[in-house]
Amino acid sequence: MTPEIINLSRDPAHVRHGSNIGQPLTRRDGILKVKGEARYAADNHPPGLLYAVLAVSSIARGRVTFLDVPAAKRHPGVVEVMTPANRPPLAEDPDAKTNPFMFRLDLLQNDKVRYANQSIAVVIAETLEAATEGAALLAPQYDVLPPRIGLDSNESFVPPVVGIGNPSEIRRGDVEADLAAASKRIEATYDTPAQYHNAMEPHAIVAAWDGDRLSVDTPSQGLAMAQGRIAGLFGISPANIHIRSPFLGGGFGSKGFISGPQLLGILAARLVGRPVKLVLRREQMYGPVGHRAPTRQTMRIGVDGDGVLTAIDHHAKTVSSTFDDFFEPAADASHTLYASPAIATSHEAVRVDTGTPLFMRAPGEATGSIVLESAIDEMAFACGMDPLAFRLKNYADVEPISGKPFSSKALRQCYAQGAERFGWAKRPLAPRAMRDEAGLLVGWGMGTATFPALMFQAEARAVVRSDGSGVMETGAHDMGQGAWTAFAQIAADGLGLDLEQVEFKSGTSDLPDAGIAGGSAHTATAGSAIHNAGAAVIAKLADLAMGDKRSPLFGAGNAGVIARGGRLHRRDDETRSESYADILGRAGLSAIEARGNSAADPAAQSNYAMHAHGAVFAEVKVDPDLGQIRVTRMVGAFAAGRVINPRMVQSQLFGGMIWGVSFALHEQAVMDCRSGRILNANLGEYHIPVNADVPSLDVLTVDEHDPHVNALGIKGVGEIGITGSAGAVANAVWHATGVRVRRFPIGIDDLVMGLTA
Repeated sequence: MTPEIINLSRDPAHVRHGSNIGQPLTRRDGILKVKGEARYAADNHPPGLLYAVLAVSSIARGRVTFLDVPAAKRHPGVVEVMTPANRPPLAEDPDAKTNPFMFRLDLLQNDKVRYANQSIAVVIAETLEAATEGAALLAPQYDVLPPRIGLDSNESFVPPVVGIGNPSEIRRGDVEADLAAASKRIEATYDTPAQYHNAMEPHAIVAAWDGDRLSVDTPSQGLAMAQGRIAGLFGISPANIHIRSPFLGGGFGSKGFISGPQLLGILAARLVGRPVKLVLRREQMYGPVGHRAPTRQTMRIGVDGDGVLTAIDHHAKTVSSTFDDFFEPAADASHTLYASPAIATSHEAVRVDTGTPLFMRAPGEATGSIVLESAIDEMAFACGMDPLAFRLKNYADVEPISGKPFSSKALRQCYAQGAERFGWAKRPLAPRAMRDEAGLLVGWGMGTATFPALMFQAEARAVVRSDGSGVMETGAHDMGQGAWTAFAQIAADGLGLDLEQVEFKSGTSDLPDAGIAGGSAHTATAGSAIHNAGAAVIAKLADLAMGDKRSPLFGAGNAGVIARGGRLHRRDDETRSESYADILGRAGLSAIEARGNSAADPAAQSNYAMHAHGAVFAEVKVDPDLGQIRVTRMVGAFAAGRVINPRMVQSQLFGGMIWGVSFALHEQAVMDCRSGRILNANLGEYHIPVNADVPSLDVLTVDEHDPHVNALGIKGVGEIGITGSAGAVANAVWHATGVRVRRFPIGIDDLVMGLTA
């Protein structure tokens, strides 16, 4: 169905000698993408391919009472229509939920409609046009029930857990007593909207069956998890499922789990006995593939007479679907940043008629941090203090909620370096005190960034060949973050080879499980497995040499060896060395291989709080008459452990900062509460920043050594850039105007009302 794995490891332009880690190499997949030669899932066209198009519900609650299947099947080119009446059987109930990472799916199991844009039928045809027209001919009719939409549409309850297994409520100290005794208190409520992932590449699948063997091209952030989910649903061995996912056009969490529409493509292929391609239209991505839930958050903060925090109470109300459980852990953002003797975080939820919310870039941290950082700014002003000075006064040397020491924390350095680069010392304390030469109001704001340093399980396979070259294999995922580049650098260092001597294979399910590309943990997780696989194969090679009397390394066991430049060198005498090729040749071996695993260290996790940190400073300009806001510059300083590739890290941090601008000023799904449908389900009206909205961005990475997070000292950078940036922009808007808008994104209407009040 698709060509062999694309080898991105032998481009001479990437040759570097010495250590590859820390080098700002360009993207190894960049040329393929610029030239249009990178093949994404929907680019595959196996022989006999048919096209599938979803028919989706136009209501949010009720049931389908009629589909004009005969009319659709009479259309020239339509081969079949799949409905609940003829959908192939499954070995597992799609509504079953046997672990926290399993989410319920809509796979035409009945005629019930649970949200707008739910799949209600699949039309399969010889051409995309015929399938599209056939879907329109189905002309569905419904028994409609009134939709329950919004945070106040249903009875609220306390969820048993938020996120994945986090307690919905945590308390440390006596919050009520410390609030009552505080010298100053603030209480404020903030609203954040529903947001949708909107990756450039929609969810897509090309599926083909050969008996009980399944071949799939689909974008995936978790190949092994997708393979296991398909195997369970179809009752076949995971070994019979081959998934190819060499390129992803963005994911942001939405491609972490295989979705209902992708599985419907597999069912359609089984029904017709031919390969089938199914690609979601842009508007169909608003519903079945996850989103960020809206929240309403209330912050209560108290300080003593010196501006020292005495209590933080962070309460979040959110939603989940009527049929599944995922609750945005927004209040948990207050666990880690600011020292306070009393902290309480709590959540409540309502069930609404939407698709199930799921992980979206910085889930919980993004929604919670913009609220926390806004409230901290409000309290700083109430105390008459500079926002940075207030944050430094309440700096946490240990994790406030747990009391654990941090595995590393260079946040003070981030504050200092970021503030100096931005020129923060010139900021006036009072709002609405600065204007530019055109009379626009100018404001400066800041926000603190944090994200947990997570790590999952992974495996890699390393090979050293008799010609002195190496191979590294792991089923990793690159959705644009530069993972293949960073992993190749780690592989080359682990094998003691120059980069052009290493063949790096990735992106398919028949390779060792690289874990999931999520939680900003992929480089730490898969990178550690790659590092360990390289160390293991070099150890095997060293044993061959040190046990061979003909080798100059014979007997070097006590001193040990160093792998560098395709040779093993004695540590105590580096003039005594031998090439990999000579070692293998004398042993009569064409290659030697080993595997490496990685997982979080339970002891380290028990003893330390592990987070990346940063500080973001933003400047905005606001038209005092029109309320139009422009972010004009941003500076971010981040400490995230060891940096594998500075160029890739800078790119990720830029992306996070832009997402923060989007969160604060642009992005929201607008819901019609009468129908339950999203009114702006397209990229024309679902506003995200375009080039004209992106300010001058400046990123500093602060040196940080962390011996506890993993062997390589890596923390993630994909999501941390959002967590400080959204709050920085919101606080800058207040500083420019003196108007505190607590509903995001900040709209011109809210701002103008405040400016004219």
